[in-house]
Amino acid sequence: MPTTQLPNTASLRPDFIWGVSTSSFQIEGATQEDGRGLSVWDVHCQTGEIKNHDTGDVACDHYHRYREDVGLMKTLGVQAYRFSIAWPRVLPSGSGSANEAGLSFYDRLIDELLAAGIEPWLCLYHWDLPQALEDRGGWLNRESATWFAGYASLIAARFGDRVKRFATLNEPSMFSLFSRSLGTRDGSSEDKLHRMIHHVNLAHGAAVDVLRANVIGASIGCIHNRQPCRPSSASEADAAAAARLDVYWNEAFPEPQYRGDYPPSMRAAIEPHMRPGDLARICRPLDWFGLNHYSPVYVKARADSLLGYDFGDKPANVALTPIGWPIEPDAFSRTLQDVHARYGLPIYVLENGYGDSGQPDQTGAVIDPGRIEFLKAYISAMNEAASKGVDVRGYFVWSLLDNFEWDSGYSIRFGLTYVDYASLQRTPKSSFGWYAGLIKAMQR
Repeated sequence: MPTTQLPNTASLRPDFIWGVSTSSFQIEGATQEDGRGLSVWDVHCQTGEIKNHDTGDVACDHYHRYREDVGLMKTLGVQAYRFSIAWPRVLPSGSGSANEAGLSFYDRLIDELLAAGIEPWLCLYHWDLPQALEDRGGWLNRESATWFAGYASLIAARFGDRVKRFATLNEPSMFSLFSRSLGTRDGSSEDKLHRMIHHVNLAHGAAVDVLRANVIGASIGCIHNRQPCRPSSASEADAAAAARLDVYWNEAFPEPQYRGDYPPSMRAAIEPHMRPGDLARICRPLDWFGLNHYSPVYVKARADSLLGYDFGDKPANVALTPIGWPIEPDAFSRTLQDVHARYGLPIYVLENGYGDSGQPDQTGAVIDPGRIEFLKAYISAMNEAASKGVDVRGYFVWSLLDNFEWDSGYSIRFGLTYVDYASLQRTPKSSFGWYAGLIKAMQR
């Protein structure tokens, strides 16, 4: 590939890690096979509220096609693969008896990755809470920290001989703000939000301790969705709404996890749910900061909504992806610099990507120059941050495959690989070849 098509990577470390990311519910399918229990997302899909009434029942059928998907990763040349365990696949009731068939699936996946020379990065939780635990109060129940610790203990004992990289949670700010008590979509109570935030933080801390105690050489972090929250107008009300959302979106989890306390503006609201010693239980030693970044969020005030905000108009002079997300690579560079200055740990970018609805052309090829230009710009912005001293050590594209995109179902495609959901055939896009070329050039 001509070097003119590649981003500037001169400031990245020689041992920089290139990877791809997925999550269990979004790709695995096989939701009713081999003893898997229901997750909250299975139940939510049954409501018919997902776009086009899509479900995760089949998704990309990764459960049966994982060898093919590992083969795609090997062709890409990635050094690492970040995936998540489906909690209800290994513990159908969320706690209690383990499901051997579910554990065996991940044994096969991990072994396949290692045989291909790809390091497994295992995320314990990417939003698919067992419905059996939701029925017991879910994250609103303080016992959720104990449930999560038990689940982490199972995973550590089973896979810790082969997996050393662990993330406790993916984007806790996203599933607390937007999927709270998913079964009821209860957005009416700020007190419930604060209770959930605290319990999820306790669960994180408990899992860190379990992993440290049971996995020799474990390297542990948490994955945070971090986007600047900006007012959509010059009004004071919009500025105040953006500032408040910024605290809940960007600070409610990393601040207690990495620095030992909640942001001052929300501390009083959390205190009714705290017990002595809780902050110490949350702030456990971590090895790295996992960053997911896409684009800034533009916010307007809305008095009748939770936290007093809504999403506002984007600036007219900002380019957008086909799904309407701003393309602002400078914001990515500044976010990396902010995380470095605030937390002082190595950073791994574990999600960054471009959504569209691209389809094959008449030849069957999927040509996606927009994705290539996006990745090129954002990787160049990451390099700029590295040139300013930011300790960024890895970059994982979201995603290896087109997949189930939550409430949008299958209408949005983030993959480097096109998935025909009727046949489940995989077709690498032009961005797949571009990313493979970049990785190959970096390894010379």
